[in-house]
Amino acid sequence: MNKIFYLLKVKGKAKIPDYIQVRDHNFTLVGYFRPGRGEKASKQIDESSLNYIEKIAENLEFGKVIKIEIPQNS
Repeated sequence: MNKIFYLLKVKGKAKIPDYIQVRDHNFTLVGYFRPGRGEKASKQIDESSLNYIEKIAENLEFGKVIKIEIPQNS
């Protein structure tokens, strides 16, 4: 079964940096990180999923929520 996440890129203001929010299928926040700093994301997101999320988040528009499915390694 694939993992389903929702991603939202939030534009920071002044001293607050930009962030990527990662939410689960219930839209519960499971992690957030600054672009390029995914290693600081939640422990609920495994490394292979996080790498996939970071690649997609690079081109994500600010304020747009997207649904992604991450295939499970068999």
